[in-house]
Amino acid sequence: MKGIVFLGQHKLEIQEFEDPTPEPDEVILEIKASGMCGSDLKVYRAVDGPSSLGLGGEDKQVIAGHEPCGTIVELGKNVNKNNFKKDMNVMQHHYKGCGTCVHCSTGWQQLCVDGVKEVFGVTGHGAHAKYMKCPADTLVKLREDISFKSGAAISCGTGTAWGAIDRLCLRSHEILAVFGLGPVGLSAVMIASSMGVNVIALDTNQQRLNRAKSFGAESVLNPLKIDNVVDSIKDLTNGLGAHSSIDASSSSEARSQSIKCLRTWGKACFVGEGGNVDIDVSNDLLRRQITLIGSWTFSKHGQYACSEYVAEKKLKVDKLFTHEWKLEQAKEAYELFDKQSDGKGVIYPS
Repeated sequence: MKGIVFLGQHKLEIQEFEDPTPEPDEVILEIKASGMCGSDLKVYRAVDGPSSLGLGGEDKQVIAGHEPCGTIVELGKNVNKNNFKKDMNVMQHHYKGCGTCVHCSTGWQQLCVDGVKEVFGVTGHGAHAKYMKCPADTLVKLREDISFKSGAAISCGTGTAWGAIDRLCLRSHEILAVFGLGPVGLSAVMIASSMGVNVIALDTNQQRLNRAKSFGAESVLNPLKIDNVVDSIKDLTNGLGAHSSIDASSSSEARSQSIKCLRTWGKACFVGEGGNVDIDVSNDLLRRQITLIGSWTFSKHGQYACSEYVAEKKLKVDKLFTHEWKLEQAKEAYELFDKQSDGKGVIYPS
């Protein structure tokens, strides 16, 4: 089979791989949709290989893609046939841990006490290929009323937004500022708006701002077109500031603004990978009773909860996608995605 491999420095190849065979506790998925996530660009652009991203593993060439959604086509001999069956449609939680520690046993394999063993699509083979091998205990059943494409988004980008919103404990009529309107930020706008939250969306790209309005944002701001982001947010909130914020941009300046724009007792959540932030701990945090949260994606159970909410609210997750690609179009797909000027892409390997 053919698979997409990131070489780093904005380069990739389509390489030949043997079709996978399952170990006793594994399954083989036929991938029906493999989402393109903003964090894929970290590997696509990496100068020193995936190990430089701090996720462990060796700098070996692996099949990319960590938003898998597909159909089980083969089961290992030890897989519980009451839980998983051939032809079942599933999403995959794209981390592998020890499986037994306090974190793995509660669905947080990426927080494994012994360190995450594999991040599928980064340090282990992922979903940018026709078939993918993975442990059965990383699977989440896909509801019949959720498309493969939406399932792929929930498997990282939309699920990451859900995880942040869950950590913030948002309530109806509160005000949330979302910095960065890529797939995660737009998902946060969509989910929070559906909860009755008043969303202020920020990005430097006008097309993304327009899409945020269509996903339910009450107000949109372009930091390049206003004098002071924090003052502008306060102007929209009767001088008080937002109750909560999410930074999905990884921008140091935006992260600082996402803290400073909050009212007293506010909560800021960082989900964007990499980079730094410069804040005055006393004035920006302590003396305003601000809570700063770091949220690394979601648990397996959170992935399930997100899919249930998407189905219950009939959220149009499919509309996050602006481009659909065949495997053979990978070079063109990632060259466009690398510009971060448009929406989300999906690759159909089969």
